[in-house]
Amino acid sequence: MYTHTFTVEDMSCDHCVSAIEHAVQACDPAAQVMVDLIGKRVQVDSTEPAEAFAAAIRAAGYTPVSV
Repeated sequence: MYTHTFTVEDMSCDHCVSAIEHAVQACDPAAQVMVDLIGKRVQVDSTEPAEAFAAAIRAAGYTPVSV
């Protein structure tokens, strides 16, 4: 299991949080995702590579940056 952390500066509301959570879960249904709206961070625990989640978050309309 790997922990991937991204900053998502263009995440600004609860809808954004939900969209990102859904994008991550669609990429890996077994992933554990924690979204910190105030800190603009997304943490994903999964066996999938970080780029898979970055691509899913981008496809949802956001700009993830790996930390």
